[in-house]
Amino acid sequence: MPKTLLSTINSPNDLKRLAQEQLPQLAQEIRSFIITIVATKEGHLGASLGVVELTIALHYVFNTPIDNLIWDVGHQAYGHKILTGRKDVFETNRQLNGISGFPKIDESIYDAFGTGHSSTSISAILGMAIAANIKGDITKNHIAVIGDASIASGMAFEGLNHGGVTNANVLIILNDNAIGIDPSVGALKKYLTNVKKGTAKDENIFECLNFNYTGPIDGHNINDLIKELKRLQNIKGPKLLHVITTKGKGLKQAEENQVTYHAPGKFNKTTGDLIPKNNLVQAPKYQDVFGHTIVELALNNKNIVGITPAMPTGSSLKYMMEKIPDRAFDVGIAEQHAVTLAAGMVKEGLIPFCNIYSTFLQRAYDQVIHDVALQNLPVIFCLDRAGLVGQDGATHHGIYDIAFLRCIPNLIIFAPLNEIELRNIMYTAQLGLKHPIAIRYPRGRGENVDWKKKFKKINIGSSQELKKGTKIAVISTGTIGNLVSKVINDLDSNTEIGHYSMPFIKPLDTNRLKSICTNYEAIISIEDGCISGGFGSAISEFVLDNTYKNTIKILGVPDVFIEHGSLEELHKIAKIDYTTIKKSINELRLS
Repeated sequence: MPKTLLSTINSPNDLKRLAQEQLPQLAQEIRSFIITIVATKEGHLGASLGVVELTIALHYVFNTPIDNLIWDVGHQAYGHKILTGRKDVFETNRQLNGISGFPKIDESIYDAFGTGHSSTSISAILGMAIAANIKGDITKNHIAVIGDASIASGMAFEGLNHGGVTNANVLIILNDNAIGIDPSVGALKKYLTNVKKGTAKDENIFECLNFNYTGPIDGHNINDLIKELKRLQNIKGPKLLHVITTKGKGLKQAEENQVTYHAPGKFNKTTGDLIPKNNLVQAPKYQDVFGHTIVELALNNKNIVGITPAMPTGSSLKYMMEKIPDRAFDVGIAEQHAVTLAAGMVKEGLIPFCNIYSTFLQRAYDQVIHDVALQNLPVIFCLDRAGLVGQDGATHHGIYDIAFLRCIPNLIIFAPLNEIELRNIMYTAQLGLKHPIAIRYPRGRGENVDWKKKFKKINIGSSQELKKGTKIAVISTGTIGNLVSKVINDLDSNTEIGHYSMPFIKPLDTNRLKSICTNYEAIISIEDGCISGGFGSAISEFVLDNTYKNTIKILGVPDVFIEHGSLEELHKIAKIDYTTIKKSINELRLS
């Protein structure tokens, strides 16, 4: 079997030894390598396939890692990882103790900056370039690759606004493929489309921001890329290269169905066809419960609107966008804008359901406090992907929302036990709450196949006694309560153990807590969020404030960053798995 070009490359120095005419063959081999592994190991596919030629050209021209190179967002960095010494371990991508699906500064010297969330690259690369100027290193290059969806974010524009009035040696490469995870939206998308068609107005937006603009050029023509990068290498100051690529390039299905093949799951590496999953009747995904329920509610309440920052498919707001398009809004990668937009809508009598992944709400914290809670505007936040999310790892785990929201006045926090409770709290919220509410629910499927029940109003601050006991009270919040019920039911002798579901993390059911503290010796709290400042902390504060003497044990995610792996593996690491919960209960029983 003939030796491949890729087999000879373990670093960019090896890449530079190839003749330029060999690079198209290398691009084909890298695409085949990515497709072969992602087909069975899963992961992000389309974004990295689209930038193979650009990845090769950047490492061929520039002196990485001396020259800094940042990928924004890191979905598109697979080729970069393969060319920078991680080819032999690439099959461990996103698996426990394997390499990350995103660039990480502690994984490789070639990863200049960690990028799991979007739109951070321009600010980071500008900071590095300014630092180089201050240190007198004027020969070093600083390159950021950012997509057309990411560059529309406010933070990216803040970086461009600053960068244009500096003499920093930065090169921003705009990877324009007209899609992020879902198709790009907004006025900037229309502008870039006009640029590609040659119908844009005479003034160029990036030149107006004092960037030396070049393009658009074909991002799959490796010779043109290398020629232009070599030219730009010798031009100082802020520069922007506009590159046109096709997401999913090299795999027909990924090019034609770019949303699905962003992260397609397992597929046939030869045909590209998705491998069908079993046809067993399953409980719905929580995101679909949200998506179908908001449509059901909105058809009966003309004031309901839906908002998502760039995740209509991932959040399932797509169902409302299809059926009631004039009341469903994808605002692009703009979480801050999404929150304050919702606040403005509430002020004028609308009822916005603002659906944001838990990890991305972190990006709009000031808006939650200043624009919503401080003014006590009843925005309904639906926080998808709350808790540990699995193989996307530390940048995407939604484990901090309870802690960072619990300290905000006026804000209600609710974590449903199951999809029926999710439906009912959505129904309750649109009836006319006097305060904003955050409803957090996990990635993945629920508990009930028959979930579309008649709506019931939930009393704010209420809880449920799932099982009465005599000695130990286990208090859970959210869907992890289903695992707790299984543990308790499986114990041989469990008359001592009570189980209480408290979906309202704020306000707590204080009457229920008083009864628990009076009638039980010990309390175990459990949550799929961080222990520090979380639900268990709230229980402990109540016990302390009311001078109860109960023994308390808090189970939740410890004060460390949990990396990537399967949900089962990560729950075990966090010690909120079946075995650890059972062990914790038994230890208290025997004490």
